[in-house]
Amino acid sequence: MRRSIKILALVAILMGGLATTYVSNNDKLFEIAKNIELFANLYKEVNTYYVDELEPSQLMKTGVDAMVNSLDPYTNYISESQIEGYRFITEGRYNGIGAESQQLGDFLTIMELYEGQPADKAGLKVGDQIMAVDGKDAKGKNASAVEGILRGFPGTEVDLLIHRPGEEGNRTITLMREEVKVKNVPYYNMLTDDIGYVALTTFTRAAGDNVADAVRDLQAKNPDMKGVVLDLRGNGGGLLTEAVNVTNVFIPKNKLVATTKGKVKEWDRGFSTLNPPVDDEIPLIVLINNRSASASEIVCGAIQDYDRGVLLGQRSYGKGLVQNHRDIGYNAKVKLTTAKYYIPSGRCIQAVEYESGEPVDIPEEKRTPFKTINNGRIVFDGGGVKPDLVIDKDGSSNILKMLDRSHVVFNYVTKYCQNKSEVDPVNDLYFSDFEDFTAYVKASDFDYDTDTEEALSKLKTQAKEAGYTIDSELAAIEQSILKTKQMELAKHKDPIVDMIEKEIAGRYYYQKGKVQIGLRNDPEVQEAIAVLNNPKRYKELLKSK
Repeated sequence: MRRSIKILALVAILMGGLATTYVSNNDKLFEIAKNIELFANLYKEVNTYYVDELEPSQLMKTGVDAMVNSLDPYTNYISESQIEGYRFITEGRYNGIGAESQQLGDFLTIMELYEGQPADKAGLKVGDQIMAVDGKDAKGKNASAVEGILRGFPGTEVDLLIHRPGEEGNRTITLMREEVKVKNVPYYNMLTDDIGYVALTTFTRAAGDNVADAVRDLQAKNPDMKGVVLDLRGNGGGLLTEAVNVTNVFIPKNKLVATTKGKVKEWDRGFSTLNPPVDDEIPLIVLINNRSASASEIVCGAIQDYDRGVLLGQRSYGKGLVQNHRDIGYNAKVKLTTAKYYIPSGRCIQAVEYESGEPVDIPEEKRTPFKTINNGRIVFDGGGVKPDLVIDKDGSSNILKMLDRSHVVFNYVTKYCQNKSEVDPVNDLYFSDFEDFTAYVKASDFDYDTDTEEALSKLKTQAKEAGYTIDSELAAIEQSILKTKQMELAKHKDPIVDMIEKEIAGRYYYQKGKVQIGLRNDPEVQEAIAVLNNPKRYKELLKSK
């Protein structure tokens, strides 16, 4: 603690000296130095005299996090303990156990296993709760704290005390940490005899090479292939350079893909394709949705701007900000928003309005129009990329979003799989007990229309305070809400069953199984196939209106 105080005090003194030298030229330097000194003094006083014992590094991180959180959602402090997570986001690899986890209730829960990685080989299951790590109680610990222990040097062991739903007591599982590598192209294959499909889940290292290899392999094995579907749905982005490389699979060499512009003009630059394309003529459809962000939007935006292929799905997320990672000492980094990126037509697709942390859809009449480069089609800036062919895949349904966010499907499938050592192969895997699921939902007190229920609760309180006797009327409203919820489940049976089947497939056949199940009843994929089978319609979608 004393060492950290001395360091901060020294920084304050040095900055104070600098500020004294340059104050006449730049008042901002003086303000920086003054506030660093104030912060150092406050930090010292709190650490020295606060009634309870404090962890200096955690206290510092709280302050730093609060500072960067006031800027934008994408500027973050990455401490030394979070470096492995940073490597995973940028490179698709890290040292650890090979599992995705999330805090559900009091404990960290295994949400996904990567095939053949340490957690999978040791016998962990999706749904397992981590009760303790190396003998240390994990109850109430946040996800980053537990994951910081799980990720470590390859060849070292970690003991996990696990509670598996449906079992009495706990079990201990010992894992050997390894370098975990996660595929960014988990699946590619033919959708029909002549239409290929490639799923890209993240823009980590070699994403461009892996997409290129997949397309080449499909063409080699299927010489008559007449179209490709590139699936970027749910792809939250990654490395900008890999976005350029993925675009280069379908767009010729020396074509501008993105330009970045920020405060430091010397850092402004353009990113162009560097290599001959794999195929710049084959008909192409790119699938996107409202969770396709950042690097995904560079790719689909460039494909649209060059009129190279048809975008199909829902408007993308709208993240047009560029982050760079800067070393700040002691193996820590800051991920800092340094610029906005612009796609070939000149438009920036960064969302301009947010509500509850999510981008707000802005009407086209309030956006700035631009034109695509080859065909002169009108496209717009200011909040994501709008597909050429919009398909609202249950996007307006609040119940589907809430089933996902509240982990109802996840928890149900955990219960469903408890006594099943195996399930049917992916092609034969079907879920047919929808009544059992609806009974589970009813028993779980699942609430998806919280706004209406909160309003009803307030009405009850106000009526009671005002002396109104309307209990029977309010009870009737409650019954109506319950009935409507049940009807909503039945109304969305097909997409809910699809969610359940994908979750089941993921438990036994990993990420690849999820993708395969998703393709089976996917209306967007079926529409993509229909468009590629209709050359006239494909060309019409790319014509200027």
